[in-house]
Amino acid sequence: MTEIRTETVPLVDGSELRLTVAQPDGPVRGGVVVLHEARGVTDAVRRLVSGIAGDGWLTVAPHLYHRDGADELHASDEQVADQVRRLDGEQVMADTDTAFGWLVEHDVTPDRMGVIGFDLGGTVALLVAASRTLGAAVTVGGTGTTEPLSDSFPSLVSAAAEVTCPWLGIYGEPADGSEDPALEQLKDAADGAGVATNLVIYPGSGHRFDSEPGSAGDAWQRMLNWFDSHLR
Repeated sequence: MTEIRTETVPLVDGSELRLTVAQPDGPVRGGVVVLHEARGVTDAVRRLVSGIAGDGWLTVAPHLYHRDGADELHASDEQVADQVRRLDGEQVMADTDTAFGWLVEHDVTPDRMGVIGFDLGGTVALLVAASRTLGAAVTVGGTGTTEPLSDSFPSLVSAAAEVTCPWLGIYGEPADGSEDPALEQLKDAADGAGVATNLVIYPGSGHRFDSEPGSAGDAWQRMLNWFDSHLR
């Protein structure tokens, strides 16, 4: 896998943003910002950064919990949820902008920039797609679909109609096989955005559809194909 490293960028508020980055071995096709899950920059996130770079993309993952001095949370689900609720939406967007700025400094233009996020990061990825200029976005299992993730974030349904770049959503259907009406609302909202959108739902797989190798492999390929098609 492509080697990753961590850089530190000073911010105007006096804090320092840590960035986990990976450089392709060959020519750089463009850049992708990876937004981490609720537990932070885990080994899975690092593998994702490395894997995307292996496909030719300069890849950068901002550590969104840096103001609390955390990279990865080894805590209970309740403590993790409390960490997410404490996030400030403006600060998260500013950190994401810094990651995009890092790509600009490495000669990546906005039309060749993408963003992908999982869970918490999936939520932020859609909000970025609704408020920033870039080439493509992918949300994997983003939370806060109809009810905001916290007071600092709008719901995804309310933001989806404002998406300004091609957006791919990847979700798992409830494990009992029932339909999730919130995902239907999200699809309907995204359909009105006026850009290419697609919502893929893996049936009966639950939130962590990636635990099933077939679904995980299909989702990985869909993500790569989305960036291949729209980052030019």
